[in-house]
Amino acid sequence: MTVRFDAAAYNFRKKCPYVRKDLLRWFPGHMNKGLKQMQRKLSSVDCVIEVHDARIPFTGRNPVFTETMIGTKPHILVLNKRDLTISTLLPKIVDQLKAEENVQNVLFTNSKDQHCRGLKTLKPLMVDLIKNSNRYNRSEELDYNVMIIGVPNVGKSSLINMLRSKNMRIRHALPVGAVAGVTRSLMTKMRINDDPKIFMFDTPGILEPSVTDIEMGLKLALCASLQDHLVGEETIADYLLYWLNSHAKFKYVDYMGLEEPCDDIQKVLVSGAVKYNRIRRVRDFDGRTREVPDLLESARTMIKAFRTGELGRMFLDIDVLKLRRKTEIQEEMEELG
Repeated sequence: MTVRFDAAAYNFRKKCPYVRKDLLRWFPGHMNKGLKQMQRKLSSVDCVIEVHDARIPFTGRNPVFTETMIGTKPHILVLNKRDLTISTLLPKIVDQLKAEENVQNVLFTNSKDQHCRGLKTLKPLMVDLIKNSNRYNRSEELDYNVMIIGVPNVGKSSLINMLRSKNMRIRHALPVGAVAGVTRSLMTKMRINDDPKIFMFDTPGILEPSVTDIEMGLKLALCASLQDHLVGEETIADYLLYWLNSHAKFKYVDYMGLEEPCDDIQKVLVSGAVKYNRIRRVRDFDGRTREVPDLLESARTMIKAFRTGELGRMFLDIDVLKLRRKTEIQEEMEELG
């Protein structure tokens, strides 16, 4: 039985942990090259599908896409990893995206689930949008070209693989990974449907060249859109702890072997290291070796638990969702653990 804790009884931090902005800045050469390739290819594309993480629908979407890639083509925003977020909030997310960002076509998907309703809806939606759009130089073409864009590690390649497998009964062809930056260049187009013929371009994940908001950068890091070692696993785990405590999500207490909520990341990681036997040997100045808790491995264990949903479903943008009272949303989150 899950023990319930009263958040009011604890004096948790009120501010997001401070991190130097340069640690959150990741715009390697392949991103700049990939963006230029995508812009050159745009004239041969009929529809743009932007993929983003459903746990952060308002955070971290690259404004460069809005400025240069989306305006002239039919656009669908696919919020992937819906299985890791709070399903009751999805209609409100759609309403706010339409009202504030004029995003008219929003789908929620789980690219690992062949029976996902969003995946079933995606093909007919893109076909309908393309048929009802001005295709300009491609108006006589019978095949449809679709470009997949988004920040790193939101499931772009997985989405193409699943659509290809679902529509054509062909095994997965694109490499995927849990680490940001697997796709590093604009790849050749992949056929994902025969009637009508639909081809998709997979593209590298591209972030903003500079991160202006620290918490935005930490959310992206927590959702694995930044490579962990660039920010630091203990830093990411500390932000996760801050967010969990701020929103009364206390599943981590049992998961990390604690007796009660704690706001000290070092204590949390030590407890987790003891529980999961994450130990490393160090050599003292006198040549003797001793065992100490491996805080890095403990941090990785905690972060992985968030990313796989073991700490419960999360909606990191709860403070950005404006269409309902925050207390109502908080109650739903508590009910989900």
